[in-house]
Amino acid sequence: MNDIEISQAATAAPITEIADQLGLSADQIEPYGAVKAKIKLPVAGEVGDSKLILVTSINPTPAGEGKSTVTVGLGDALKRRGKKVAIALREPSLGPVMGMKGGATGGGYAQVIPMEDINLHFTGDMHALTEAHDTLSALIDNHIQQGNELNIDPRQVTWKRVIDINDRALRQTVIGLGGRTSGVPRQDGFDITVASELMAILCLSKDLGDLKERIKRIVIGYTYDKEPVTVADLKVAGAITLLLKDAIKPNLVQTLEHTPAIIHGGPFANIAHGCNSVLATQTALKLADYAVTEGGFGADLGGEKFMDIKTPVLGKTPNAVVVVATVRALKYNGGVDKKSLETENLAALAAGSVNLKRHVQSMKRYGVPVLVAVNRFTTDTDAEIDQLLAYIKDELGVPAFDTTVWANGGGGALDLADAVVEATQQPSDFVPLYAPDDDLVTKMTKIVQDIYGGRDVELEPKAKRQLKTFVKHGWDKLPVCMAKTQYSLSDNAKQLGAPTDFTIHVREFVPKLGAGFIVALTGNVLTMPGLPKHPAALNMDIDADGTITGLF
Repeated sequence: MNDIEISQAATAAPITEIADQLGLSADQIEPYGAVKAKIKLPVAGEVGDSKLILVTSINPTPAGEGKSTVTVGLGDALKRRGKKVAIALREPSLGPVMGMKGGATGGGYAQVIPMEDINLHFTGDMHALTEAHDTLSALIDNHIQQGNELNIDPRQVTWKRVIDINDRALRQTVIGLGGRTSGVPRQDGFDITVASELMAILCLSKDLGDLKERIKRIVIGYTYDKEPVTVADLKVAGAITLLLKDAIKPNLVQTLEHTPAIIHGGPFANIAHGCNSVLATQTALKLADYAVTEGGFGADLGGEKFMDIKTPVLGKTPNAVVVVATVRALKYNGGVDKKSLETENLAALAAGSVNLKRHVQSMKRYGVPVLVAVNRFTTDTDAEIDQLLAYIKDELGVPAFDTTVWANGGGGALDLADAVVEATQQPSDFVPLYAPDDDLVTKMTKIVQDIYGGRDVELEPKAKRQLKTFVKHGWDKLPVCMAKTQYSLSDNAKQLGAPTDFTIHVREFVPKLGAGFIVALTGNVLTMPGLPKHPAALNMDIDADGTITGLF
């Protein structure tokens, strides 16, 4: 059976039973039907000695490599070992669901359910974020139309609109056409919802009050005198916040093995900070002894951003890091074409394994115990698995495990779970990558050299001009969120393996003061993806009985 058929054949436990596992009473949740719920805030309790496990990965192939599947399987395995565990994941975006990558609920027998609901509209969080974001856009243009008391320069409005689907035709737009009653004409554009600053703010807010204060700090553009204009200046922070009053509450669902899963927030890791919400992770830590969470894409993106952007807000550092690797992705990094990844190729596997080495080294840099989970695909040969496990043991010196969670659920990661428990008992001395008072260029250089393995950072003219503005306004010491291709350690998607001596090119900065960081757009990365020639949507259907097919 494929993923959706496995999900549809499963019998879900009532969400009240899942809540009960975590010690949540019926009046602490808001059911969305029988098998989904919102968790009411605040959730009482302290993190205490609860263990935090971060799951990250190597650079993927364009098809993805099952990091969420391993995260779910590891959580199920810990539960099988008698541990009180909660999984914390991101919410899927319709962009990749309808496009190329597919959903984000795991796969095979290591899934969160109901997968159709989670991958489609779930509890409406994505829609609330989209509407809140675009409400702010409408209020900005209305302010300009109705006299422009704040002296906003229409040419310097930086707040784009958003939609939660890949739509390249909306990257650059012109609005306000149609005469005096239709607004002031200006250039605009759309980002995908998961790249929105509101998404980042939602995922980094500690409560409703913090959410509103962060929204106040959003810079929407500049005046004719080149001074920043914020949401506080527009006096609409309350209106935007109230549209997110339910979206800020974490969502509770379950795995196929009835392990509690908290799914909340969904920023992409290549163009945003790539981590589920602080509230979701804190809730998992408060209610369980082991919280298993993930950082999107590879350790160079979601892993680094978890450590340097999320951890300071969370107030808790990981007790262990699991790096997911696959034979197919390493062969891809070793030069094998995507269409030939199912053919045994030990030489390519050896050549591409340097990519895993770089990611293991970068995570060890933080002073946290690191393990490797080899996510086995059905086309992997025993010779390939044996070679990779030997390389990890002999060359990298970290524990490695052949995991079969897609086929066997939690039973395919029991050895990994045992090692993770042991690793979380080890002393760790977390060392941040950079100091808070380092300037932006210093922070980016440390990321490039210590995480990517590169040499330097080069700012293009626009980025240099912006940096001068940031210094003027005191923004140059904020954390940096690198927007970079997920397929390479460099900013060139075709530069695979573990390149060295390369330069990261920053073409533009985006100040996100509400989120509390500066986004650095590198290479040709886009904040509005496009659909592939054969989008996944072409394979999807629903029959008269409401049964969905083709959703993965």
